[in-house]
Amino acid sequence: MPWRDLPRLLVILWRVVPLLVSFLRDHRRGIWWGTATPRTAAFHQRRARALVHHIAELGPAFVKLAQIFAARADLIPEPYLSALATLTDRVPPVPWPTLRQALASAWEADPDTVVQALDPTPLAAGSLGQVHRAQYEGRPVVVKVLRPGVEAIVTRDVRLARVIVSAIYRRWPHHHVLGFRVVLDEFAAHVGEEMDFEREAMQCLRMRERFADEPRLRIPDVETALTRRTVLVLEYLEGTRIDQLDARIASGRVSARALTEILIETYARMMLRDGVFHADPHPGNLLVDDQGRLVLLDFGMVIDVPVATRKALFDTIIAAIRRDAAGTAQGFFALGMVAPGTPSESMRELVDTLLDIAYAETATIERARVLADRVMRELFNWPIVLPGELVYFARTAALIEGIGARYDRNFNSIRVASPIVLRLRHELLAALVGHADGPPDRLTMMAATIGALAGGAVSVLRRAWRSVA
Repeated sequence: MPWRDLPRLLVILWRVVPLLVSFLRDHRRGIWWGTATPRTAAFHQRRARALVHHIAELGPAFVKLAQIFAARADLIPEPYLSALATLTDRVPPVPWPTLRQALASAWEADPDTVVQALDPTPLAAGSLGQVHRAQYEGRPVVVKVLRPGVEAIVTRDVRLARVIVSAIYRRWPHHHVLGFRVVLDEFAAHVGEEMDFEREAMQCLRMRERFADEPRLRIPDVETALTRRTVLVLEYLEGTRIDQLDARIASGRVSARALTEILIETYARMMLRDGVFHADPHPGNLLVDDQGRLVLLDFGMVIDVPVATRKALFDTIIAAIRRDAAGTAQGFFALGMVAPGTPSESMRELVDTLLDIAYAETATIERARVLADRVMRELFNWPIVLPGELVYFARTAALIEGIGARYDRNFNSIRVASPIVLRLRHELLAALVGHADGPPDRLTMMAATIGALAGGAVSVLRRAWRSVA
């Protein structure tokens, strides 16, 4: 670690260490001894607010990381999970004079001579970029500008975060600490791509081409003549955030069922057909327009998924649909989802519990509550680690399950997804196995598979939480 990073490391530790000690004392009164410290629900709420405050103060790299962890119900319990989700709206804007200067530098011209009606009030302020409305050649556009200096800040802070987490893992080699380190490593591998707006423009155009035949989905066009590495100019598309549709759904203007169907269909096509998916799905990036169409924004983080990973995931979920606990556990090992040193018997027990929860809907409410209690009690002892691309796929699963559950408490992704995938079976099977034909039972399992894929383990855990809420 360069010595010049030491002051920043001390700032991070000043904010992180007290919280870390507090969490450790949940389990022991002292750091290495004693019984658990009693905690009330009110205490957890206060600590969740403090956590969000400290992360926001630490800056864009930590805010972006927190947004990823906000989808990880396997690593983060409530109320911390919900608190982290609020960080999408907690980023202060860059002052307009500073941002205007960055625009002038990128375009090598006065911004007002390049676009018209450039609004100094931001439409959105994210952790890495800031968005302003404008007009270009008579068309409404949005101008997204990289926060000045953010690349150096993120590079430094990610490096320091990896130093801290690696030190913690050496002292406490728990599988959840390993899970944090995997997320951090994956974030470090891709965050540089997210700060390259020319790459984002290419991914946006790529996704428009792939979904050109889908009338229920809108993806903005790119003004390529104005796009630079630090500036992206896109078609302006209006819409309401996907998590703020309660009134429109209550009035019947938007169908919650149709909304979840297009979400599942879009991401199933990305994941299985194309092996390319939008890996930053949060409500600020998903809108619904006046005609009920889904509007997909922000293609800074688009992940390519190797065919081998897609096939391994497919085989694992096929086993789960068959309620084959041994085959499912074997698939978890094949996907690299199991912490090192975990006995196969432990994974079999975990899978048995997951399958019980997944199919508990057909049992009594009391049975579901017993199973849910078991999940929530054992959750943080389970040796699950999401590797590589699956870190981002968990965010997609959490989004779909969260939106479905927001508008329908009894939402079941398997039931919603099955008829969708039956319609898509030819193109999906062709992409996965190289041909469009297959035995009927395999096609039926494929339909159910996408349901499990859309919800995954995150769906199971969220259903468990809702059943005891």
